[in-house]
This record gives sequence, C-alpha cells and structure tokens, in this order.
Amino acid sequence: MTTLAKTNMPAAKSATSLPILFMFGVILLSYAVNAMDRMVFPLLASDIRKVYGFSVADSGFIATIFTLGMAVAGWPTGYLLSRYSRKTVLQVGALIFSTGTLLIALAFGYLDMLVYRTATGVGETMQQMAITTIATAYFVQHRALAIATTQVAFGLGNFAGPLLAASAVSAYGGWQGAFFAFGIAGFAMMFVIAVFVRRSFTETRAEAATAVRLVGGASKLLNRNTVVLSIITLITGPILYGYLGLYSTFLREQMHFSGGDVAFIMSMFGLGGLFAPVGGWLGDRMPQRAMLAGGYIGLAVAGFLLFNQAQSISDHAILSFIWGFAHTGVVYVNLWSSQIKTVRAELGARATGLFITCLYTTSAFGGYLMGYLVNRTNWSTAGTIQLTLFATVCALLCGLLRPKLMSKPE
Repeated sequence: MTTLAKTNMPAAKSATSLPILFMFGVILLSYAVNAMDRMVFPLLASDIRKVYGFSVADSGFIATIFTLGMAVAGWPTGYLLSRYSRKTVLQVGALIFSTGTLLIALAFGYLDMLVYRTATGVGETMQQMAITTIATAYFVQHRALAIATTQVAFGLGNFAGPLLAASAVSAYGGWQGAFFAFGIAGFAMMFVIAVFVRRSFTETRAEAATAVRLVGGASKLLNRNTVVLSIITLITGPILYGYLGLYSTFLREQMHFSGGDVAFIMSMFGLGGLFAPVGGWLGDRMPQRAMLAGGYIGLAVAGFLLFNQAQSISDHAILSFIWGFAHTGVVYVNLWSSQIKTVRAELGARATGLFITCLYTTSAFGGYLMGYLVNRTNWSTAGTIQLTLFATVCALLCGLLRPKLMSKPE
C-alpha cells in the first residue's frame, strides 16, 4: 500500500533559498545553545557535589534526571504539535529550559535542584521534537540525514559548551556562572527566533506543493520492528547517560585530570557528533540494521578502552571523539529514523514520541546506575558493564529487525 507524505515547501527550489536556510540556521543555533547547557552539569558535577555534599550516585542522578522530564514530555509534546504551531511549542520549550537552567544556579539543595534539572528536560523535549519534526517534514526522502543535520548543531553545542562553561566559571568565580550564562543565552535565542523565524516556515498545515510517496511501513504503532527498536532504545539510555552523567567525574576523581583537561576531553565527544551527517547519509543508502549493529559495536569497544586502557589526555580525547561519532553520528541518528520508518507517514509523530519516551525514561537513571556500580565495584567494572555489555546486547538485538517491513520512498 502507498502512503502520501506531504511537506509544506512551496517549491523545491525554496528549500535552498537564503531566507529558508537562514531561518533554519537560527533554529539550529537555538538547539546548539540547548546542547551547551546539557554538557554543563556533568562537567561541573564534581564541584557541585563537593559544595552540597552529594554522593557520587546522587550526583549522577541529578546529572541525568532531566531525561526523566524528557521522557514524561514525549507524548504530551506530540499532542501539542498536532494542536499548536511548532514555533509556539519551540518557544515554550525554550522558556522552560532556560528558566530551569537559571534556577539550578540558585538551588538550595538536592530536592529543588532535582526539580529544576527535570524541568530542563521537559523544555528540551519540546524544543527537540519541534525542530526534528520541521526537519523531517522538509526532507522526507532523507529522514536520517535530516535528523543528522540537527545533530550537527547539537554536536557544536556539545563541543563548545564545556569550553565556554569553563570561561564562564572563571569569569564569575564559581560554578554558578555557567548556568547563569547559558540560561541568559537561551532567553536571547527565544527573542531571535520570535523576530526572525516566520510561522510560514515552521508549519506544515498548509497545502503542500510537493509530495513524496512512501511505500511499506506498518499501519499500527505496535509491530515487530517497533517493539525491537523500543527495547534497544530502552537499553541505549543508560549507555549514553552512564557516559555523559559520570565520565567527567571519573576523569576528575580517578584519573586526576584538571578541569580544563576534562573540558577539552568532553568537547571531543561533541566534535565527534559534528560528523553525524556522514552516519545519516549512509543510513539513507545502506541497510540501517547493519549501521546500527556497527555503531553499537563501536560504542562497546570505545567504552571498554575509556574505562580500562586509556591513560593519557590524548587517549581519552581520541576515544571520546570516536564514542561521540559512534553514538551521535551512527546510533542516535539511525535509531530514531528507523523508528519513524517502521510505520506509515501518518504515524511518524507518534513513533517519534515513542522513541523519545523509551530513550529518556531509562536515561534518567543512567547516572545513578553508574554511580551505584562504582560504589559496589570500581570505575573499570562499572564502565565495562554499563557501556560495553549493554552496547553488545543492543548489537545482537539488531539482528531481530526486519528491514523489508519498513517504509521507504517509492
């Protein structure tokens, strides 16, 4: 059966017009600011926990609790996107995210910091889903590449975030400076979007002048491929946020690297994400099942080396770059686009909501699990279990996917 997926592009050539590119660039820049803030808390977790007296596990939980907010907001955001303009959802998300970021710097203790950190996750989901929906609607034939384009902006934020955070901390004289700086930057981007991004660009409710026919894909959200991918996504959450939540703490407290060195190493993760279009481009042209399995194998190997073999700053920087590309450029991009491809076009938004919910539900506990394993064993064993073993399981599960049942351009 054939499904008709429409875009709101008035003409094919308008997709490359300067005004369109400029507005899309502004939106991507707001996503980069979002990514900068995401990297701040893990980077400063060691300093924050010493000030408040948090344990390693508690610090890891706060570092990743925002993903619970992302998980909870997944389905409601899908509803909002079907009822309100994407620009509105994007702006409200930015407001929630930026406010939560500022309040973290003013937190009194553990509980209110958990609330503020969770709120940033709600805002991030609203931003992320609005931006990704815009991108995949415009580039229906290249959905993996479209998602990868948004991840370039996210990678830039991940790369620049640790470096800018270190400067903000130095200028302010304390860790709060980074949260003040990125919170204000988020409000500034809201203003820029309000002024320069037109609703005619962000919305897809108008009659489309172009259309792309898609064949295949399940008529129901519950199907074999969706179930397998959801299980893989649930396992992926702790892998990513075991790394993002406590890897920087491992570098500070186990490897005894300086704050500046840790910022440099963590920025390499973001730099690896800049190559996401490579993984997206390949995912639109090669069997995504093989791409996903290969990405997880890369995570397993790099994760093992990070926590067991790497000793020098350069070793960690190179492996973090590889880990960043394997996750952001290969796994994340192709996992998300594969979930969208499991169903017909009209179910794409619901598939996106399912992906977000699965990924970030378990991500919320990734940092806590890593901290728990460290307390019960050691950093080496914890990294091997949560990064290497979990990623290996995901690679094996990819073999259960059935690519022939997924949608594709006619």
